[in-house]
Amino acid sequence: QLQASGGGLVQPGGSLRLSCVVSGLSLDYHALGWFRQAPGKEREGVGCMSSGASRMTYADFVKGRFTISRDNGKKTLYLQMNSLKPEDTAVYFCAASTVVLSGTRTSANYNSWGQGTLVTVSS
Repeated sequence: QLQASGGGLVQPGGSLRLSCVVSGLSLDYHALGWFRQAPGKEREGVGCMSSGASRMTYADFVKGRFTISRDNGKKTLYLQMNSLKPEDTAVYFCAASTVVLSGTRTSANYNSWGQGTLVTVSS
């Protein structure tokens, strides 16, 4: 199971860190990813991490602003979000994949999902 948290209201230009606690899954055999879904829009991949945490890839719209990391001891995945924009407003989801261990931002490749956490960027 995956449990995401850390969402909230933040002003434009601000920062927020999302957390995703992973239980019952081995981080060594799962790629991990963050996705988001804004109202009226399809879910989109934000970034992903390979199973060995050696490779991270990001969508162009968050490159240089968002960073994915994980704490193996706490079995927790993080999404550090800086320089937030109103268009970053969405429900953010974490997910795990046994399909593409090198990491993928395609949601269909993920077989375990956490519940979403809402991020609202507004003044």
